[in-house]
This record gives sequence, structure tokens and C-alpha cells, in this order.
Amino acid sequence: MNQNTRLFSFLVLALAALGGCSSTPSASEAKKPEIQLQKVQGKVRVVPDQTASGDGTLNAGGPSLYLWKGKRFYRLFPKKGLTLVDGTEYIVEGVNAQKVIEELGDPDQGKKGYPLLSSCQRAIKMAWGSLSFEEADLKAAVLRARVARYPAREVLLVVRMQAVTSKDEAKKDAAADKDIPSVDVAADKIGASLIEGSLTQPAPLWEPAGGPARCKLVIDREGKVAELETGAQLCEVFNWDQLRFKPLVKGGKPVQVKTEVEVKFEPRK
Repeated sequence: MNQNTRLFSFLVLALAALGGCSSTPSASEAKKPEIQLQKVQGKVRVVPDQTASGDGTLNAGGPSLYLWKGKRFYRLFPKKGLTLVDGTEYIVEGVNAQKVIEELGDPDQGKKGYPLLSSCQRAIKMAWGSLSFEEADLKAAVLRARVARYPAREVLLVVRMQAVTSKDEAKKDAAADKDIPSVDVAADKIGASLIEGSLTQPAPLWEPAGGPARCKLVIDREGKVAELETGAQLCEVFNWDQLRFKPLVKGGKPVQVKTEVEVKFEPRK
């Protein structure tokens, strides 16, 4: 009887072990959220002769692609080659490489070079998980070089992309923008009109010493920063969305403001 009991117990343990090796995902794994893609819309610039830059490794041998949207300048890298029309407005969805890099963090605070190769590998896998190990490693190395050279210019590893078909709406918005009056305001005066947010933020990993940066921009009629008119890296990385200025009124109506704002980045400890 004791021998039968031991045999039965052995069979139960064996079945439990086999169950633990099942390829069926657990309930918690099945409920894991999908990768959060960033969506942007704007006019795409196609630069066909950029082979020397190495971009072809990341964009399936196609031309270099850029998208400028108000306060942000994006570099687009699709997994598959795309035929795009220069100057056409597109809706782009993809993994923001810089956000992945910042979220993973760096224990050495950029002292061993920014960004970490492991962070770039993670971003590539998140966007294009079906790549071979060799191809993923090659793309991660190129991504690292691109981000290191222009750290503030966000890289979107494109997952989906489509042209905006509502041309009439685009024309209407462009015409409305042209009708908005605009005035120039000196930098020393605009600083005093800040009513929300801070002009100081922590320095990024790639510029740990921080420091000041003077940035040319456009403030809309609601007092929010609508457009950045400079290519300075520190200006591009600043969080302009958290600022709000007192709207400027001229002739009884709010107007757009073209000005220059000095921001400060606190050194990383």
C-alpha cells in the first residue's frame, strides 16, 4: 500500500512539472498591454541622397525621412521601404526611441556614452520584434549613432504610416493660420508674462552639465507655445507643453507672439 501511495505521488508531481512547462501563456501574460505607440501628424520631408549617413540600414535602404510638427522635429525609420511624397501630410505611429532610452535609464548617468547600446536594442525589439539577432544588433548600433549625434531630435521607429486624405481641411487650417496677426515681443518682457510652468528643468543624460539656452518660438493666442523656430538641441528637448503665458491682446483681440525665451537646465547629480 505504501508503495502504491509513493507511486501515485510521483505521478502527480510529474504531471504538475509538465504543466509548468506548457507553452500556453498564463492569464497574467495574456493580459499584458500592447506596446504604446506614439502618434504624430505632420508634413514629411523626403531626402533621397542620404546613403553616406547610414540611414539606409534603419529604413530598409530607402531615403532619409523627417517630420516637423510645431515644437518637435522627428526622424522616421520604417521597417519596410516606403514610397512617400515629399511635403505630403502623414499620420505616423511608432516607438519613440528616446522615450524608451530615458525610461530604461542609465546607472552611470551617461558617463559611458549616451545612449546605452542595450537601450537601443530594447527599442528596436519593441518596434520590430520579428528581426533576426544579427539584423536587430546592426540596427541597434546604427540607432545608437543617430541618437548620440542628435539626441533631442526624436526618432520614431515606424510601425504604421498613412497619408492624410482630407486636403480641404489642411488648406482651411493653413488659411486660418495666415489670417492670425503676429507681433514681436522682446525676451525680457515675455518672461514676466509666464503664468504657468517653469523655465527650469533637469539636464538631459546627453548634456549632464546643463546650462542656459535661448530659444526662438511662437506663442499662440491662448498663451501656449505653438512652434519652435530654432534647431538648438537643448531648445528641442525642453518641455514646452507645460508652459503658458498671459495672452497678448492688441486692438481688443488676442494675437500670436514671436519672441525669444531663455530656459535653464539644472546639472545632473
